[in-house]
Amino acid sequence: MAGIVRKIIKTVKAPAAIGPYSQAVLVENTMYLSGQIGMDPSTGNLVSGGVVPETEQALRNMGAVLGAAGADFNNIVKATVLLQNMNDFAAVNDVYVKYFPKNYPARAAYQVAALPKGAQVEIEAVAILGEITDVEHTES
Repeated sequence: MAGIVRKIIKTVKAPAAIGPYSQAVLVENTMYLSGQIGMDPSTGNLVSGGVVPETEQALRNMGAVLGAAGADFNNIVKATVLLQNMNDFAAVNDVYVKYFPKNYPARAAYQVAALPKGAQVEIEAVAILGEITDVEHTES
């Protein structure tokens, strides 16, 4: 009986894990991406300037992890956005749409009590690796 392969995805182009977790885990063609905050991978510090630059950096970090597995944002099928303040929802969306300009993944957004390192936003995702063909289905 063949077992399932679990591949740990790591890249120095994104911040190293700050706890006992992996940047991403790939099982078959499904990749589970750990939450990314707006941490600069070269310094280990949050970028300054608030939720917009933090969101930009979090998504750049996610892009680096995706790239390490040969994927990009088009491979993401589900995202979760954790916000320190739900009033930042629109500002985060303004950045988010630059990375997901069409065929948006399913998504949830929550306000949370606190995030690691005092971050204002954290984004996690699930991606499917391989060739993606988009088909829109609208029930009437």
